[in-house]
Amino acid sequence: MPDSISKRCADQGLRMTGQRRVIAEILQEARDHPDVEELHARAAARDPRISIATVYRTVKLLEEAGILAKVDFGDGRARYEDAERAHHDHLIDMTTGKVIEFVDPEIEALQIRIAEKLGYELKGHRMELFGIPKKK
Repeated sequence: MPDSISKRCADQGLRMTGQRRVIAEILQEARDHPDVEELHARAAARDPRISIATVYRTVKLLEEAGILAKVDFGDGRARYEDAERAHHDHLIDMTTGKVIEFVDPEIEALQIRIAEKLGYELKGHRMELFGIPKKK
């Protein structure tokens, strides 16, 4: 399990104000992929003095430090997740916007084989699948 976001910030020498610490804790606890507005709502519930500008600046700082990863699910909103979470891919329900995380060993093996076939060593990937539920 990776170190907490707050610890990784401290390890990189980032100044952790109380408000940044609250934002880092919310990101650490998130099991979804919040955008800045969602992060602000959660942070303001804990500390009403946290402005949306503070959330934007903190997210930018954490992304530039490689602590957060920006993900784009095609809805025009930048969303974020811990850059050190265990690898997973995403399936996005186009009717509800729900994001389903999954890992499939067959897909992982296929991607490695494709890279090798093309003369590459795979160092990473991101995959987002978009779909709508089948009618039953």
